[in-house]
Parts: sequence; C-alpha cells; structure tokens
Amino acid sequence: MREFIVEADGGSRGNPGPAGYGAVVIDAASGGTLAEAAEYIGVATNNVAEYRGLLAGLKAARELDPTATVRVRMDSKLVVEQMSGRWKIKHPDMKPLALEAAGVFPASQVTYEWVPREQNKHADRLANEAMDAGRRGEQWSPSSSTADLDAGSTSTPTVAPPPPTPTTTPTGAREPGDRAAKAEADLRAARNVAAAGPEPDLGAPATFVLLRHGETPLTPTKRFSGSGGSDPALSDIGRYQAERVAAALAARGTIQAIVSSPLARCRETAAIVAARLGLQVAVDDGLRETGFGAWEGLTFGEVRERYPEDLDAWLASPGARPTGGGESFEAVAQRVAATRDKLLAAYAGRTVLLVSHVTPIKTLVRLVLGAPPESLFRMELAAASLSAVAYYADGNASLRLLNDTSHLR
Repeated sequence: MREFIVEADGGSRGNPGPAGYGAVVIDAASGGTLAEAAEYIGVATNNVAEYRGLLAGLKAARELDPTATVRVRMDSKLVVEQMSGRWKIKHPDMKPLALEAAGVFPASQVTYEWVPREQNKHADRLANEAMDAGRRGEQWSPSSSTADLDAGSTSTPTVAPPPPTPTTTPTGAREPGDRAAKAEADLRAARNVAAAGPEPDLGAPATFVLLRHGETPLTPTKRFSGSGGSDPALSDIGRYQAERVAAALAARGTIQAIVSSPLARCRETAAIVAARLGLQVAVDDGLRETGFGAWEGLTFGEVRERYPEDLDAWLASPGARPTGGGESFEAVAQRVAATRDKLLAAYAGRTVLLVSHVTPIKTLVRLVLGAPPESLFRMELAAASLSAVAYYADGNASLRLLNDTSHLR
C-alpha cells in the first residue's frame, strides 16, 4: 500500500482578510513531490483557510491513489487536534469543512501530526503565493511557483490543475501581517479564548497564583534583601498585609495548595494564609530570593556608591553576579524554570499559591511572556501583591494577573 504525506497550510492577511491556502502531496517512500494545490479564497479567517488547504491536499491525494494511507502534517494545532477528535468543533464555518475532510478517506487511512511552522515551508509558501496572486487579481500559477524549490526539495513536482478564478480581489492587502495574525489566532484558539472559534478541550490549566511576601523592616527603604542576608521576619504592617490577602483568597475560594520559599518572610506570610484557608504549607527551595552577596541590606544608592562597576555590569548583563558571590539573573532563571516544571508535574490542573519574592515572581512572568531579561527592571511588584500565570496541556501559557494590590486598599 502506498503512503502519502500531505502538508497543508492557510493564511489570512487580516484574520479575517484576504486569504489563501496551499497543499502538497509527497511520496513517503521517495520524498518526491507528487502534487501541489493553492488557491486564493477571498476574505476568510486563518482557520478556514487552513481547513481549505487540508481539504485540497486530501482530495489531491485521493486522486493519486484512493487506497493509500495518508499522514497529514500541519502547523495548525487547532486543525490537527480537531481532526484527531481531541478538540471540539463548534464554529459554523469550520464544521462543514471538517466533515468534508473527514469523508475524503476512511478514518483508518489518515493520521494527523502537528509540526513546527519551519517544517511546513512548502505549503506555507504555496499559501502565500496564492494570496499574492489574489492581490493582483490573478490565479495562482503552478508554472511560476517557487514553493517546491523554497522547501528544499530536489524532485520535479507534478502539479495539480489550477484553481478556479478568485471570486474576490482584495484592496490594500498587507504583505507581512499574515504570519503574525496566524500565530496569534493559533494561540487564542489553544487558550480557549477565541471570540469566533471553537473551544479546545484542553482541560483545566495549572494556575500559579504568585504572592509576594508581606512587608519587612527592610522593605520601606528598598534595601537588597535576598537569600544571603539577615532573613528578616514580617513587620507589623507585613502581618496586616498577609491577613488582608488571606481574606481575599478565602473569598475567592480557588486555592488548592500552598508552596512557599524557605525564607522567614515567605513562610510567615504563607502560614497566615494557610491558617485562613485550612491548608498545609509545602516549602520549596527553588522559590527563594536571589542571593545579593555583599549588597545584602544596602540601598541601591549605597551599592552605587560602593560598587559602581559591579552594579553597572549587573544591570547590563543577566550573567553578571552581585559583588561577593551573589547570584546572577541567569542562574535564577534556570533555578526558577526547573522549579516551575517540577511544580507543574506535581500540581497539574490545580490552582496553587506560590509565596515567593520579587525576582522569582518576575522571572516566572518573564518566562511566560517570552520577554528578555531586562524586562525584570520594568515590572513593579509591591509587597503582598498577587499575580497569576496559567499553564496549559499543549505547552502554552498566559499571564492572567500582575501586581494586584486591591485587597490592601
């Protein structure tokens, strides 16, 4: 029995906007291109264009050999998960396309595989050629296509017949916007918040509610207070703040577990919250604050006066360490990421309160956003503030809250 690989893609310059798809059928044994298809489809969403690409690829494969097995490879997680039966299909524009695609081959002959976008260049290029042709008011032309060459194939393609004449000619279509719009649409769909799309069945995310400890005697003067200093306890104001946040979290009723940094100010904050919620506190060393070395207990101005060159290096590079054997932001990020992964495995699908410090909390936020290390200096994180990040089963994550202090007012 022959085996085909169908690679398909679709894009929309505007989402919805001028849209097109591309599809290629590849011989699994030789790697040679057997057929190509592409079409400008007028104004549509990314997801509709991707389904149209899938449908065209499957039909081209059926024309070559209806008894073949087919391995579909796409960079749309939405389409792959829906066609595999793991996510629900609710959107009225996609339901009929999905049903039609499911009927091209018997289900036993088709499998679906998600691939990164860079591994779907052939179909992506075809989709862009179709949109470019539509912008000019023309048909996509197989003879002028460079998609096969662009994808790195050395075989000579046998192309599918040209698609019908486009029914809509866009005006003012934006050239580079389709990739960004497509990526954004994929993320929205995966996070179950797409306004016009279906709701992926990912289950409950693991949610980390991030609580910075309450105020200590060092907090009002903004002194460096890390893992290697005096390990101060909460001040009277800090204990009041912890009581306030405990009442707020009790009212929400969502916290299922509590994990704290080993430092005294966090353990004390966590204990006050735990007593209100009726939970136990687990301690994880990975949530401790950065070690600031010789800077412990000093203000920023004092560090600037005593260690100006070391401070400049620390501000300029995440690999630089504070004077006297402190911990670099790079090292903190590695430690926090390892702790995050361990806690995600232990608390999958649950809402967990992590009581920690400025640097670990900002680092978790930075990693969720994919932001550079210098973003740590551009976030405000008050004592006893709440932030929240959510992690989904498909590997995506989102920031849900940052530096909320409404419970203190």
